[in-house]
Amino acid sequence: MSSDPIHAGARPPSNLTTRLLTALVGVPTIIALLYVVPPLGFYVLVITCVSIGSWELLAMTHPDDKVSRVFGLLLCQAVSLGVYLGVHEARALLVMLVGVPALSLLFTLWRLGDMSTAAIRAFGLAFAPVFVAAPLTLLAVTQRDFGRHVGPGLCLMAFMFAWFADTGGYFGGRFFGKHKLYEAVSPKKTVEGAIGGFIGAVIGALMASLGYLREIPLTHTVPLALFAGALGMAGDLGESLIKRSMGVKDSGAIVPGHGGILDRADALIFTSVAVYAYAVVFQAQ
Repeated sequence: MSSDPIHAGARPPSNLTTRLLTALVGVPTIIALLYVVPPLGFYVLVITCVSIGSWELLAMTHPDDKVSRVFGLLLCQAVSLGVYLGVHEARALLVMLVGVPALSLLFTLWRLGDMSTAAIRAFGLAFAPVFVAAPLTLLAVTQRDFGRHVGPGLCLMAFMFAWFADTGGYFGGRFFGKHKLYEAVSPKKTVEGAIGGFIGAVIGALMASLGYLREIPLTHTVPLALFAGALGMAGDLGESLIKRSMGVKDSGAIVPGHGGILDRADALIFTSVAVYAYAVVFQAQ
């Protein structure tokens, strides 16, 4: 994430305050959408985030081509709808798996532009639906498909793995960070911050099993937290790699104190996949 929570240096207090105020508004809204309104309400939030996050990614790969960004946005929205409506239909998913790269390449051939950037633009169009649209949509599928209580609880747990790992990483890096984690990709991230992130994810697992999701035992949630936490950190580093290679600091500025949607969702993209896979394998209904 652009917030780089796993780091050695302190943040300006004003930024931390803004982050906290944003969370005070955002977290209750997400919980209400998960538990109170019909599943379609939460999906509206998801596809909105998919749209903004995809646009942010495409703005990095297609900075001077708005037509291609619009095409990529529509492609991401179509994939999101396809996953949400056809997640149980293997043939529909196979068509998307094969069709998205083909359409991306054909569209780039039509809007060739600078040959030196053609490949990255083609791969950007194909990558955005897979990296942003499909994983985030699995959150809405999880909420809808795994029971009126367990589904929202699993979804909330995926959020908490990402949120608590972010928070644990922030404070672990701020107060104890000394050893660089992956300096070539993200110079501020530290090993100590990564450990704090794992601790944060495990705290999220404890809160789930001992609180709002007692159907799932600690023997499941704690290993899942460690696995999802590791994937979330990989997602964090992966987005940092993309931004660094493109010379971009933040993917956007839509979330006060946090940067863009993609900056907030990079870890969640991976934790949502991990939790959905767990739910499918163990049929947590």
